[in-house]
Amino acid sequence: MNNEESHNESYKVSPDRQWTEAERRLIWKKPASHKVSEEERRISREIKRNWNRGEMKIATILLEGDAGSGKTQLAKALSANLGLPYTKVTCFADMDKSDVIGSILPVIAPEGLEKLGAVEQMALKALYESDGFRSATEILTETLAVTREEAALRMKQLLKLASEQTETEKVEYRFYPSEIVRAYRNGYLLEIQEPTVIRDAAVLMALNSALEPDGSINLPTEIVHRHPDFVAVITTNRSYTGTRPLNEALRDRVQHSEKMDLPTREVMIERALAKTGYQDQAALGVLADAIITLDGAARAHGIKGVAGMRSYLFWADAVADGASPRESLYYKVIYKITTDSEEIRLLEEALQASGLAVNLEELEAEVKKNETLARLRSGAGDK
Repeated sequence: MNNEESHNESYKVSPDRQWTEAERRLIWKKPASHKVSEEERRISREIKRNWNRGEMKIATILLEGDAGSGKTQLAKALSANLGLPYTKVTCFADMDKSDVIGSILPVIAPEGLEKLGAVEQMALKALYESDGFRSATEILTETLAVTREEAALRMKQLLKLASEQTETEKVEYRFYPSEIVRAYRNGYLLEIQEPTVIRDAAVLMALNSALEPDGSINLPTEIVHRHPDFVAVITTNRSYTGTRPLNEALRDRVQHSEKMDLPTREVMIERALAKTGYQDQAALGVLADAIITLDGAARAHGIKGVAGMRSYLFWADAVADGASPRESLYYKVIYKITTDSEEIRLLEEALQASGLAVNLEELEAEVKKNETLARLRSGAGDK
């Protein structure tokens, strides 16, 4: 066991808990390319240190920052470190209380099911055959091979459809818990993505209540109390179109918060080396400098887009495969920030002023020279 694995073991909050095979699969396994950040070490250490300190326990975390700053990766890393199954809920503007607690669905008789489409039949049968411990979102995501957001929408459609089919009958009803309730009841690590987009204040109030240290969720069938191992990690972008400031009551329930920005240049290069396999550290340094400069220029000029780690990694990967650094800069980075001509001009001027336009031209020449040498070696080998 290496030092990092040893640290991970020391962070586990309930090492004696017995998990089912399905639950063990939900505990995130760090890929070889994962690089531990200072934020990851700090949060893991703080949670472990305070885990058995009553009112000082840390179990609700806020990660706030730009897209691509590693918020979800960090949430998953906490799952690995703490030894807790990871699951998530992605919030959306029209989210309602049923998305927080779950839905009551009428059970359609077999003859009624036969009148429905094949997809609806498959979805409803999967729900009816479930054990009641899995969330409806999880069941539909797996059965229909859709995203969690699409599954939440599909659940609402099925509820309407089932109600229409059974409105003249005496029917049985079943309750299907949400992904939030599932994590809350079973003591998982739940990532709550983008609660700032939710329009309905009542939904946020339901979340506020649930995130109390001794909180509970009132279901139609029971009251579910917060499992002592439940950890909530709220991840949200900062000041984006369509988002609102994080509700003060929700923010007040957070015991630890991190401001997630671009990593340092050294960390960016280290992660790119691990994730892309591109070993030219000088080239990776030029690309990292460009990303940092563009990110700063976008902020300075009020440009809404972001030059983040995702852009950097995909740009580095393209260059490693022989793409032109200057050409791929646009379709991997700049056009993700903006396609407005005036804003693009401002970003280009920032690269010129920093001297990075020249560095990219030099890197372009180096890439072309290496390609030529590779072709010559290949031709000599063929002979």
